[in-house]
Amino acid sequence: MDFRFSLEDERFRTELLLFLKSDTPQPMPFPGNMTDEQEWKLTTVIRRKLAEKGWLTMNWPKSYGGQDASSIRSLIFNEEMSYHLIPGRDVFGSRMLGPTLMIYGSEEQKEEFLPPISEGRVQWCQGYSEPESGSDLASLRTQAEDMGDHYLVNGGKVWTSMAHKADWMMLLARTNPTAPKHRGISFFLLDMRTHGIEIKPIINMAGRHEFNQIFFDNVRIPKDKLVGEEGQGWYVAVTLLDFERSGIDYAAQAKRLLDDLTGYVIKAQEAGNHRLSKWWINDLLAKLYIDTEVAKLISYRTAWLQSQHIVPTKEASMSKVFGSETFQKVAAAGLKILGLYAPLTSDDDHSALSGYVQECWRYSFMNTIAAGTSEIQRNIIANRGLKLPRN
Repeated sequence: MDFRFSLEDERFRTELLLFLKSDTPQPMPFPGNMTDEQEWKLTTVIRRKLAEKGWLTMNWPKSYGGQDASSIRSLIFNEEMSYHLIPGRDVFGSRMLGPTLMIYGSEEQKEEFLPPISEGRVQWCQGYSEPESGSDLASLRTQAEDMGDHYLVNGGKVWTSMAHKADWMMLLARTNPTAPKHRGISFFLLDMRTHGIEIKPIINMAGRHEFNQIFFDNVRIPKDKLVGEEGQGWYVAVTLLDFERSGIDYAAQAKRLLDDLTGYVIKAQEAGNHRLSKWWINDLLAKLYIDTEVAKLISYRTAWLQSQHIVPTKEASMSKVFGSETFQKVAAAGLKILGLYAPLTSDDDHSALSGYVQECWRYSFMNTIAAGTSEIQRNIIANRGLKLPRN
């Protein structure tokens, strides 16, 4: 592939950067410097602006509210949004559910669910993981019983990001408890206003409310909210996961953190700070720069494969595992470089980078678990990429 962008794509990047400069807060506050409600309010405001530009779902077909833009154009959008810490996207809806629904959904489902996503009017969440079914997702036990004109759901989910703000959930539930575990699962679209749903918050290590635990008590799902065939939901689910893992967000976040950290060190060195004028610091930053570039190029290649209509199963896992672990390495290096100043939060006058590094470090552990752990990604690479046996 050619890693250079076309002239039209570079023009789009310039247009996007001008928009971000003029239509978003400058400077954009670090997430840790906003409350959850402040961040959500900013998210909804920017989401409407992005929808007006047609950028939320630009790579969707025009018939579904998109622009028929290339995967490369979409990659540029996601890269700049992540690098500049801009909220507003609903990746659950636009990147994951939408493309999956175009493959497996009925025409009625596409007509009902795709326009609200492209118009920025809806928030989705992902009902996959359960307390004892995380990495071994196919062992999930939430039941969906066929009651004739509807399904009756009982069970629960955990680590459900944005469920407390979501309008709809993409839900995996077991419809045939006697079938082999991968073949008894179905994929549903669940209205989060349905009676019988209880949401309990889980506060993460960074003190943020993003995760939730969900309980289903005789929750009714109409038959027309089943996606694909009953019992074939696993194939829908893994298609969605390929879309989830193939993004550039991890690499862009790592690059942003490294750039901020490097800028801070250079400024300190120029001011005569001997503590930060060490050879090992410059050496470490240089090595991390190489890692962030590699993470970026893996993501670029994944997007290119998508533009060639090739499903990047192993490449998506490569992008996810390398990008998320690079972000974690950069955050850990930041703690080492900043020393005792690193744990200070944004409300302390002596904090470095407004406490952003320590927040990223705490957040980074989630990144190597969400969307499939690093161990799961390596299994996929070994099995589908290197053709190694499962056992």
